[in-house]
Formats: sequence, structure tokens, C-alpha cells
Amino acid sequence: MARLLVVDDEPGMRRILSSNLRQEGHEVIEAAGVAAARAALGEASFDAVITDQKMADGEGLEVLAAAREADSALSVVFLTAFATVELAVESMRRGAFDFITKPFTPEVLAATARRAVEHTSLLRENLRLRDAVVRLEGSSEIRGQSAVIRELRERIARVAPTNATVLIIGETGTGKELVARAIHRSSARAAKPFVAINCAAFTETLLESELFGHERGAFTGADRAREGLFEAAHEGTLFLDEAAEMSMAAQAKLLRVLTDGMVTRLGSTKPRRTNVRLLVATHRDLRRRVAEGSFREDLYYRLAVVPLAIAPLRDRREDIPELCELFLAQAARDLKVAPRRIAAAAMRALMAYDFPGNVRELRNLIERACILSASEEIGAENFPVATRSPQSGEAAAAPGLAAPGAGPAAGGRSPTPEEIAAMMPETFYLRAFLNALEKALIQRALKATGGAQAEAARRLGLSRSYLSYKLDKHGIKAVGEPHPRAS
Repeated sequence: MARLLVVDDEPGMRRILSSNLRQEGHEVIEAAGVAAARAALGEASFDAVITDQKMADGEGLEVLAAAREADSALSVVFLTAFATVELAVESMRRGAFDFITKPFTPEVLAATARRAVEHTSLLRENLRLRDAVVRLEGSSEIRGQSAVIRELRERIARVAPTNATVLIIGETGTGKELVARAIHRSSARAAKPFVAINCAAFTETLLESELFGHERGAFTGADRAREGLFEAAHEGTLFLDEAAEMSMAAQAKLLRVLTDGMVTRLGSTKPRRTNVRLLVATHRDLRRRVAEGSFREDLYYRLAVVPLAIAPLRDRREDIPELCELFLAQAARDLKVAPRRIAAAAMRALMAYDFPGNVRELRNLIERACILSASEEIGAENFPVATRSPQSGEAAAAPGLAAPGAGPAAGGRSPTPEEIAAMMPETFYLRAFLNALEKALIQRALKATGGAQAEAARRLGLSRSYLSYKLDKHGIKAVGEPHPRAS
């Protein structure tokens, strides 16, 4: 029925306990003391533990601690004499399931063991359901049904249970911290701290102090010792946003933490061990930063164990209606306004807008419209930024498409961006031009590399996963040919 661990240093008592429990159909493992119990708990899983209070090499409380460390749901039952009832009560206060007084009857032993096993099973099921809810909540934070968002949620689900360092790449406003929190909530560290810091918001000295802590007198104004965020996030997750803005000195210290898990406060020579999962985000091209000498190459490879690229909102427009519904509901709740809905014309304007500020900009537009709209239906006039469009109003890409294929400028050199801009008509459809230009450049890179996507991504300054996303977006085959389903 169940696997039980019986712990007692008296061989006769162990035989009685084991014999009675085996008659109930249980599998019984015997341990002759605290040390043997620790070893057994480390080697196998159990459904309940029955342990004596006083043994030659320690107390039952030590067995309880070892059992809770091995499995927080494991029920522990204590055996005690009448003279040690107070100790049994203390054991229950510390988390023991029940206690049996000596002498006991086989019926009492069997009933108590059965209830302990059922209690363990119930706790394990509760923990399993809680973890499932956490995973569902974590994934539901990333809203949208576009292909890139579904793939992002799948990658989060795969990487979250591990302790791998994750590099989250995306433009400002795409939701990099949201992804980091989703990873944390779906990990085994979900019950531990999630600590976030924006590295661009601090000077070099203050950033090092925030991350690693400082001792009293380490610098002007350090009037007391203070732990850093690595220590604050012990056993949890530390999220470094805009990590590309870190100084070289801070990068060197961060590399050491990733290498040996040791943190040294400013003004101290005593390292402290910390257990932290690191999640890093940036809107910069870290490969380019490495090439420029402003970011350590060895640190880059330690951070980019698992890269996650977040597509900008303009590349997943089909998610805009769902995001609008979410932000409308949040605005009604947070701003204490009547529920709003978006008119069809206004939604078309939002769908056509490029959102340079991404999801953050969409949320701000929705909140402002909810405040300023005089009716329950939000019209296009409430989104003035989104309703600005080219004079033609049509996707007139043709006028600008000659520029990408134009030859070198005078003197055999490549034209500068200013010279390319001068070639363009004053009025044209910028989005279509940029999409066509991007597709042409990717095809050219793939052709030059013989279809080697990793090398093409390197030449274009993209991650391998982000290039794959672009290939699918433009319907490009790996060899640089148009995909059959591309229009």
C-alpha cells in the first residue's frame, strides 16, 4: 500500500513495528537511528515516517528535520512514553503529524499509519495543484495568440523549471520584465524572492553597491553596512534589466558571481555564498557591444545560455484586440471608470499603427482614452497618435523599393542613410518599405552564406532564434528563396 520508514535504535521495537505494519500491506524500511534515517531519506521516497523520540545517536526531532528537508509533504509520527508527552507536543508544533504513546495496540498503530499516509498524499496533491496553477498563471501573463507569442510561452515553459541563466532580448516596452516574472512564477523558486533592478538607473558605484552590498565606510555616505540584491534574492531570482549599461568593473564582479556563486560587498574582503537564478534583459545588441569592447565576451556567453527574443508589437498585430480587452478591463478597475469598448474604426487605427513604444505604449493609450472618452465607446479621435497616416492612405511601397537594390554611391562606396533618404519621395509608405528592405537584406545574407542561418544571423547582428522568427514572418526558406506560402 505505502512505503514507510521506521526509525528506532531498539531492535525488538523495530521488529514489532515493522511486523505489524507489513501485516497491513505496507512496505517497511528500517533505520537503527538518526544517521541511518538520514541516509534512507536521501536514497528513497517514503509516504510516512514513524520514529522514536530518544535514540542513542540523537532525537526524533532531527529525523523530523531531515524528513521535511527531503519532502515537505512527508508526514512524521513520533513514538513516545508517557513521561515525554510535552516533547511530543513540541514535535507536533514543529510539524509532526501525530504521536503514539507506548505501549500501543496494533490497531492504533495501523490507524495512525493509515492517516499519516493519507495526509502525505493529500499534501502532495495540493502542492501539485498549486504548482500547476502557478504555471498557468505564469504563462497567462504573456497575452496573445500569435505564432511568436505561442512559441515564447512554450520556451518559457521549457526553460522555467531549470536553473539556466536566461537572456531576454526585446525593444523597450515589449514586456521583458513580464517574461522574467513568468519564468520565476513557473520555476521551483516561485515561493522565494523575485528581485528586479534597472541597471541603467544607477551610477557605476551605486549599481555595484545595489547588486553586491557594501560595508560601513565603503564610500561617502555609507554610514551602515547593507546587503546587496544578490543576498536579498538568495534562493530566488534576480532580474537585471538593461544589463548592457553595466560598467566593465560591475561586469567583472557579475562574472565572478556566475562562476563561483560568491558575492563580495564593497569595502569588504570576505566573500559570501549566494544561490540566485539570474535573468537578464536588454534592448541593446550585446554582440555589437562585445565587438565594440564595451561588454565582456566571456560574460556574454555566460548570460546568453538561453536567449529569448520578444517580438515587437508591430510584428504581432493580431494580438492587439486581445491586449486591448485586457487593458480596458484593467483601466476600468484601476481608474474607477465605467467599462469602455473600442469602436471598429478606432480598432482599425490601432491595428495599422506601428507602436514604437510597443505594449507599454498601447496600455498608456488605452488608459488615457478611458479617462478622456465622454462615452462608453472609444472612437478613433481618442487615439490621435495612432490615426496619423500617410497622405496616400494606401500601402504604396513601390516608390521606395528602388533604394535597397540601388548600386553604390559615387566613388564606389555604399550610400549613407542620409543619401538613401534623399532618394526617397517625400510621401511613401514607410512600413511597407522597411519590411521589403528587411526581407531583401535577410535573403541577401542567406544567399551569401549558402543558407547557413547561424552565420547569416551573425552578419545581421541577430540572434539565431530571432532570425528564425523573421524567416517565418517574411515567408523565406532557409536558402533565401521565397516560401511557397508567401504572397
